Amino acid sequence: MAESWAAMRTAPRRTVIAESLLCALTASFGLVPLLLVRPDRPALAVLEALWATLLVAARRDRPVAAVLGVSPLLVGHNIWTLAAVALVVLSATRRVAPTRRAWQVVGTACVAVAPLTVVQVIPRWEDLPVELAGNAVSVVLLLLLPALAGTLLGRRRLLVNLLRERNSYLEQARSLSASTARLAERNRIAGEMHDLLGHRLSLISVHAGALELAAARQAPPLSGQAELLRTTAGTAMEELREILGVLRHADLADESGSDRGTREDIAALVAESRRAGGVIELDWSVPDSAVVGGRTRQAIHRVVREGLTNVLKHASGAPTRVEVRSAGGGTEVSVTNGVPRTEGRSQGGTHSGLAGLQERISLLGGAFEAGAAPNGGFRVAAWLPSQEQQEEGVHAYAGTAVTPPTDALRPVSGATGQGGQGRQAGQGGSRSPLSDEILTWPRVLGAGCASVLVILPTVGYLMFLLLTASLR
Repeated sequence: MAESWAAMRTAPRRTVIAESLLCALTASFGLVPLLLVRPDRPALAVLEALWATLLVAARRDRPVAAVLGVSPLLVGHNIWTLAAVALVVLSATRRVAPTRRAWQVVGTACVAVAPLTVVQVIPRWEDLPVELAGNAVSVVLLLLLPALAGTLLGRRRLLVNLLRERNSYLEQARSLSASTARLAERNRIAGEMHDLLGHRLSLISVHAGALELAAARQAPPLSGQAELLRTTAGTAMEELREILGVLRHADLADESGSDRGTREDIAALVAESRRAGGVIELDWSVPDSAVVGGRTRQAIHRVVREGLTNVLKHASGAPTRVEVRSAGGGTEVSVTNGVPRTEGRSQGGTHSGLAGLQERISLLGGAFEAGAAPNGGFRVAAWLPSQEQQEEGVHAYAGTAVTPPTDALRPVSGATGQGGQGRQAGQGGSRSPLSDEILTWPRVLGAGCASVLVILPTVGYLMFLLLTASLR
């Protein structure tokens, strides 16, 4: 009961309203007709109506118990609750997996109808054959056929989920193909600019330096203009190198704010996560005098933001520590969380955010690490070289505190999920396209059409029973 109440509190508001209205409608449909047509046993009929309402409410969280609980309604005195029997069986069998188990539960409910019928007709044994025949028809039309339709719809739901997953894979593949094509075109443009403009600017800079020396000896008044020409050529060369870096790699300046990655910015991220329910501690030990480039600050912002987002999504309530400090001549940033304090299972993810961080950090010449922590939590850490090291092309890891193992810098798509509860990339992220023999539109649509055809006799039988009861 406590689990059902907790599931109701976490369910979407639309679902709660719909379920409440359905339960109210079931209770009204089972009780209101009793005021117009008095049954032989009114108290028992009222209890059956309330029992049917309880089964309708429990069919989502307790499908097995709901199917087993419809047996007394099939032999009961309140004929208006039979509509709820078909609804409960149809909805509950969709949620019982595998299909063999669903049919085992339905078979148990069918077998239970026989002794209940015998108990019901003990005072009048002469009616036993008629009662058994009538209840057998009800079992077939109100239990077996809805169960068949429910299992068909349950298989259809699995096929639809697989079809959506395959569509997601194809969308990601198309996006990656488009990104590869854009990157190839940008590399071609960068190569053309380097070959054409780079050579010319280098010549201008060399000749401007020679002109400056000659002007200093022969025409001192012109030495200032010659120096301006040389410095301008050098500045143009530096700006060209920056543009070429942007063209050759992903755009590292997608967050253009100049205050990204500062102490105030990281403190604001931590405060925002705390307001969202996180237990987060910030340790910033980078000296204020340290020179941190714009790209490094943006990378710091991205690492902290991605780490805190993953903590809130997959390990909500876990104690978390954010560290930003100087290490190995560069900057080390890490987000480490412990085991969540509340029970809850992470649904995993596609690891696309971690993969993006891996690419961003590698383009800056740093090192990236993401994986399970020894205490059962999760750790995301990165080491970013200084601006001088980036200009010198340093690609080796120089940190001392973050010591990734040999396989830590493999593609992040294979990393373990938050808190050790995530799924592998083949389970929670992209997987190979499934076979066309499994995922076909006729199979997906056919299951829904077949379930509708199967349930039509049940609908006709219910209409006949209810119409007969109304005319009495």
